[in-house]
Amino acid sequence: MADLTEQKLLLVIIAILLPPLAVGLKEGIGLHLILNIVLCLLFYVPGLLHALYIVLR
Repeated sequence: MADLTEQKLLLVIIAILLPPLAVGLKEGIGLHLILNIVLCLLFYVPGLLHALYIVLR
C-alpha cells in the first residue's frame, strides 16, 4: 500500500511541474492527454487542474 501512495505523490509532483507528462504516464496516449495539452497551451492553470484530477481520481 505504501508503494501506491508513493507513486501517487510522485505523479502529483510531476503534475504540478509538467501536467501533460503526468496525464500521459497515468492514462497513456489518448483523449485525456490531448485535452491536457490543449488546456496547458491555452493557460497553465486549467491544464494543472485537469492533470491533478486525472492523477487523484
